[in-house]
Amino acid sequence: MQPYKIVIGLEVHTQLLTKTKLFSGCVNRFNPDAPNTQTDPVTIGMPGTLPVMNRKAFLLSVRTAMALNCEIARHTKWDRKQYFYPDLPKGYQISQFDLPFSHDGYLEIDTDLSDEMKRVRINRAHLEEDAGKNMHDESGRGGDSLVDLNRAGTPLLEIVSEPDLNSAYEARRYLEEMRLLLTYIGVSDCNMQEGSLRCDANVNLHITNEAGETVATPIVEIKNMNSIRGVEAAIAYEERRQYKHWQKTGERIENTPKQTRGWDADKATTFAQRGKEEASDYRYFPDPDLVPVTVSEELIAEIQAELGELPQAKNTRFQKEYQLSAYDAGVIIEQGQLFADYFETVAQTGSDAKLAANWVTQEVLRELNERELAIDQFFIAASVLGTILKRIVDKAIANKGAREIFTHLCETPGTIAAEADIDQLIKEKGLELVTDTGALEGIIDAVIDRNEKVVTDVQGGKEQAVGPLIGQVMKELKGADPKTVRAMLIERILAR
Repeated sequence: MQPYKIVIGLEVHTQLLTKTKLFSGCVNRFNPDAPNTQTDPVTIGMPGTLPVMNRKAFLLSVRTAMALNCEIARHTKWDRKQYFYPDLPKGYQISQFDLPFSHDGYLEIDTDLSDEMKRVRINRAHLEEDAGKNMHDESGRGGDSLVDLNRAGTPLLEIVSEPDLNSAYEARRYLEEMRLLLTYIGVSDCNMQEGSLRCDANVNLHITNEAGETVATPIVEIKNMNSIRGVEAAIAYEERRQYKHWQKTGERIENTPKQTRGWDADKATTFAQRGKEEASDYRYFPDPDLVPVTVSEELIAEIQAELGELPQAKNTRFQKEYQLSAYDAGVIIEQGQLFADYFETVAQTGSDAKLAANWVTQEVLRELNERELAIDQFFIAASVLGTILKRIVDKAIANKGAREIFTHLCETPGTIAAEADIDQLIKEKGLELVTDTGALEGIIDAVIDRNEKVVTDVQGGKEQAVGPLIGQVMKELKGADPKTVRAMLIERILAR
């Protein structure tokens, strides 16, 4: 057991799904192939331009904060955060300093140490504009650096946790739950490869020294992580590095300034970038061009009503109400709210939740992925799929027959609109389940007569050899029940 505890706080930055930027009417979308084409006078800081707040961005931010159990401030304002960088044309960022719109929330996660959920406190969530993107020559030959301002001015929500995380794994689980929540409530697509979800990790160690006292190492902020696995790996590396560094130097938090380090995913190491600025270095002051925002009780009630059931509550309910495994419930909910709603309709119509879960997480997901469709674009309505599965439950068709109908509907979208249409299709394709043993006997005997070697194998104790014969019977009589066919084949072979 290590003689220390790792202490981690995360700053999550997520771009919001708005059509326009935070303080101008310039289009907001990911467009790396046409750099510097999504700019306007406000974005590039032309003299005399004035910002106008994007109402949709603010509402999405409040929606997120409420989902994170935050207190919503009834009065909030905008501040200018002063710093110079090539991707910040104005020389300052419009952000929030001492009066953020939300504070004191929490997100619960499962951990590797306990079966109970761990509550990670949220210090604050505030809204700010994103900066542009710098692209540096990484060849080591001192080439040019380029700036793309397409991203500048994008609505960016920053969610700051308290230092409540105590392992790289917990940090990963926190980010996974955060990403699920943000996508589920529809405020961000959380695509880390496109930069719409980014994370900085503040890490240090609390070490018990030989004298029995607790010593805190200097805080390091890790940047440049573009995947959740990358965050986990960077924190795990930094944990080892800090402990070795402390053993050599004995540096403490009280006598060593906070440092910013980057993450090199190729080398799997962190590297020193610069000393970390304090709030005073940014020279915050209220933005004189933007009025404060007052949030009414009516607006809060309206957003709360729209939130509905959140992912963790739905996961618990799915396991309890539908008797799903934690894995099945997790897979369904991770696809988003519309997919979860689709499953519920299928389960309720089909009268078998486990069967519904199998179909939506396998057949439906496969079709969506192959065709690059969202669930609301899928051409088999949940009620239609539920009715098909109900026919399996009622033993009107076999699983194989249901899959044939499913494939037919995928290939000919729009042909089924009602329950009667499904029953008609079952008849047309001859898929009605045949359980009458008299109807099967002749076909089974003919198949047995054509397969003497299989008969010998089954009589010799190799019952699994009957598999190909089941397929032959099913080919001649589509609606035959595979279990019934197998039982009859073995019985008649052994009786010879």
